[in-house]
Amino acid sequence: MEDLKRRKRLRHSLIALFTVIIFILPFIITNNYYRSVLVIIGIYTTVVVGLCLLMGYAGQISLGHAGFYGLGAYVSGVLTSTYDVSPWIAILLGAVGTGLVAYIIGIPIFRLQGHYLALATLGLGLIIHVVMMEEVDITGGPSGLTKSIPYLSIGRFELNTDFKYYFLVWIVALAAIILANNVVHSRIGRALRSVHGSEFAAQSLGVDTGKYKLQVFTLSAIYASVAGSLYAHYITFISPSPFGLMTSIQFLVMAVVGGLASIWGPIFGVTAITLLTEGLKYIVPKMIPQAGGEYEIVVYGVILVIIMIFLPEGITSGIVNIYEGWRHRKELADVTSGDK
Repeated sequence: MEDLKRRKRLRHSLIALFTVIIFILPFIITNNYYRSVLVIIGIYTTVVVGLCLLMGYAGQISLGHAGFYGLGAYVSGVLTSTYDVSPWIAILLGAVGTGLVAYIIGIPIFRLQGHYLALATLGLGLIIHVVMMEEVDITGGPSGLTKSIPYLSIGRFELNTDFKYYFLVWIVALAAIILANNVVHSRIGRALRSVHGSEFAAQSLGVDTGKYKLQVFTLSAIYASVAGSLYAHYITFISPSPFGLMTSIQFLVMAVVGGLASIWGPIFGVTAITLLTEGLKYIVPKMIPQAGGEYEIVVYGVILVIIMIFLPEGITSGIVNIYEGWRHRKELADVTSGDK
């Protein structure tokens, strides 16, 4: 019992310390480019938290989350730039609309399992991307929206710099993590873990697996939609290219690297992959002069394979396991020295 309390205090202390670090970072990092990278990390974190809920706890794979991310971005972008709707209302409408689409599409999709479910979500993402490309009158087609998307503002305080936007993005990301943590430790979370462990066994115990899978799918889509809206109002321009299949795969990789079964894992996974991507753009050309983007992809893949070999449960679980192993060896050494 005492050990459990100590671990709980340690976890709360680490979370508090981590939160403080997040909010002092923009004061330490003054370079606008690095601040913009931190903003993107915060936006992606919100998407990947929802994906971890769906995959890590409910055990349902999705290869189409970039579609929901794009829906949120386009609903906000079109409503604010074309129809002069308030950005905050547009974000809300985007989240509600995307959640409704996910709920309706999820009813037939979740009759599938395994590889068939993965292919269905892949197809959903591709359909959404094709609509973005082809509905030129609404989305602007491949060239994107022609009208500029307004910045978010609170009263007369406009969030038009990386420094200002950073705090909004990370408040949303931390709120998403807190909500997800509450879901995981609720009755719904226990039902989701039972579905992940064995859907047949869960059904035999009276768990309505279809309902819970649909609910978590809808919630993860809403997370992606809100993140997409934040992206649109940050960049102030959108086109279909950031919302394709490769973005869905990138979100999936971030979730796996951070640790699917960890609510805090997305921060580490997104940070690792984003910094790796940005770092390779700088390092590879220096190591291999006149190197093209294909070299970056090769190095990127090799590093990911190494991470998965040595940290198969993700960075978060890997760090915890290393710490627990070190603490266990230390306690064993203390007991041994005491016996002597």
